[in-house]
Amino acid sequence: MDDVEEPLAGGNASDAVVRVGSTVRKPWTSATPAVHHVMRHVREAGVDVPAVLGRDEQGRQVLEMVPGRIAMDSPPLTRDELARVGRLVRSVHDATQDLATDRRAAWDVLLPAPAAADAGADLVCHNDLAPWNLVVGARWVFIDWDGAGPSTRLWDLAYAAQSFTINDSRADPTDAAADLAAFVEGYGADQTLRDALPATLGRRAAAMHEMLRSAHATGRQPWGSMFTSGHGDHWLAATRYAQSNEETWRVALHGR
Repeated sequence: MDDVEEPLAGGNASDAVVRVGSTVRKPWTSATPAVHHVMRHVREAGVDVPAVLGRDEQGRQVLEMVPGRIAMDSPPLTRDELARVGRLVRSVHDATQDLATDRRAAWDVLLPAPAAADAGADLVCHNDLAPWNLVVGARWVFIDWDGAGPSTRLWDLAYAAQSFTINDSRADPTDAAADLAAFVEGYGADQTLRDALPATLGRRAAAMHEMLRSAHATGRQPWGSMFTSGHGDHWLAATRYAQSNEETWRVALHGR
């Protein structure tokens, strides 16, 4: 029956997310109106994102359920596929570069870019473009836009590139660097971005670790519990991996 609610697994910070027929229902927050505006704008620009279908009788968001599997739970992406993801990230960024941001909006940005603390934001970003938020199948679609908000192209790209290509600290750095190069080439990064990325990869991973550590210290959930359930260790290792191999990333991105 179309009204049967099926809990959806996955996601670390989303409670009470369910599937109802061909839709997803999730809590409505103070950030939702601004987020839905971004999603509609990106979709109207020609980028495939879940359709925004309104609000149900329980006050929840109603979004299109995109069929497919999550990239994180799928076989490793090939370098051609990583380039495809890079192109998708670029299309998301380009779609929001002309979107006026309302700084009065109740954005729920988890990790604001350092340069965006005042007037430095140059885009409205998804802010979690990662394998756990990419549906692959007949369509390749980024989901879970609830953390969208003002940020910078560099900060968002660094997180996406890190999460898709150098997130496994056990991987051979040379292989990871080739993956990173494929992703960034797909994105079409200019020289300025390529120059800034190697150091920013480590800073973005370090910011994630620090957010989790701080949340644990202050009791902020669900991030505090995530810190002790393996995420803290993961992001510490990812930070050290990204920083200790910075020169390898630089050579891969510049071909020398």
